[in-house]
Amino acid sequence: MNRQIKRMQERQERAQKRAGAARPATPSAATRRTAVQEKRKRTGARQFLKEVRQELTKVDWPTRRELVSYSIVVLVTVTVLTAYVFGLDSLFTRFVFDVLGN
Repeated sequence: MNRQIKRMQERQERAQKRAGAARPATPSAATRRTAVQEKRKRTGARQFLKEVRQELTKVDWPTRRELVSYSIVVLVTVTVLTAYVFGLDSLFTRFVFDVLGN
C-alpha cells in the first residue's frame, strides 16, 4: 500500500468520524493539537526506501539504443549552444574594445 492510498484512507476515516460526531462550532485547543499531530505523521526511512524501490520498478526505462541517441542529441545541442554563446561573447568583446579604444 503506497503513501497516497494510506493518506486517502486516513482522510476518509477522519471525515467519517466528523460526520458521526457532533461537531463543535469552534475547535478546542485539544482538537487543534491533535490536528497538528496528525499532520506531522511521518514514515520511517525503511518504509520510504521500500516505496522508492516499488516506484522504480514501475518506471519505463529507455532501451540502450534510445539512451545512446538521446545522449548524442544532448551532446550535439550543448556543443552548438556553447559555440553560439562563445561567438556572441567574442563579437561583443571586440565591439566594446573598439568603442572604448583599447
